Amino acid sequence: MNLNCGDVQMKKILLATDGSPHAEDATWFLAHLPHGDKVEITVLSVLHVPTAGSVTGLGDWVDTIMERERQRAIDTFAKIELMFDGANVKLKHVIQEGHVSESIVSVAQREKSDFLVLGARGHSQVERLMLGSTSDYVATHANCSVLVVRPTGIRRANHPIRIAIAYEETGSAEAALEEIAEVRWGAEPDLRIVSALFAGGIDEAERRKSTERAADKAADRLRSTAAHVRVESIVHDHIGEGLVRYLEENECDMVVVGETPRTRLGRVLMGSTSRFVLRHAPCSVWITRNRMLQGYPKKTPHAETAST
Repeated sequence: MNLNCGDVQMKKILLATDGSPHAEDATWFLAHLPHGDKVEITVLSVLHVPTAGSVTGLGDWVDTIMERERQRAIDTFAKIELMFDGANVKLKHVIQEGHVSESIVSVAQREKSDFLVLGARGHSQVERLMLGSTSDYVATHANCSVLVVRPTGIRRANHPIRIAIAYEETGSAEAALEEIAEVRWGAEPDLRIVSALFAGGIDEAERRKSTERAADKAADRLRSTAAHVRVESIVHDHIGEGLVRYLEENECDMVVVGETPRTRLGRVLMGSTSRFVLRHAPCSVWITRNRMLQGYPKKTPHAETAST
């Protein structure tokens, strides 16, 4: 399955890998995003160093284990090189010792990465609830846009990749749209602008019409880069739950949500809808932050929205 997603405009990408099947899925996903200009991809392998208290008396055995892990990282990078064979990319490998989650965020900042890609657990209900501390931490704390890849069967599918873009008239959602619009998606992908609003209230019908009009305009902005764009709307008393249900029922492969960059302390309070979707979505999750970092104008949200 070739994603045939056009020209990715992000130039510096960090791919975090531990050689696991989930990481391999993330690598495959990234490798199948075609691009025009050369892209720099830093492949990061983090070697977790045991604490002093946990290795007391083990001596050379720990050194042996660490060396084995280092060689495993080198072997994994060799496999990744093969996956990108023939692509217009510049690959480099960074091996770092330390806390896995913190190291990924730190290296992304050091490398001035535009995009961070990593794998998550699978898509069963139990696995989604147990997202994994690494994916959760990185998605919450990274300064750049993040793609958390979950396996959806797209590698073996015979249908176009299905991408849902959570949208409402807020700064972060508009910025997410701008970031997605930079990708010349081409003819294959099935893109859906999904507008979400809260159920209830005497003005629900009017709010729905207003939201759908805005979503139609958003879809028009994407049609210059994608052949298949449609607008869907959902009404639910919990925006995150409504989005997840939509993703499940429509068997989407990826969802895009906008997130406003926060202070170091504030990132732990990542928007409740974004975090809910990240934890519960049955598919890959692209959290966009770059346009907000570049000063995209914010709009006043209507309470909690699909992009908070």
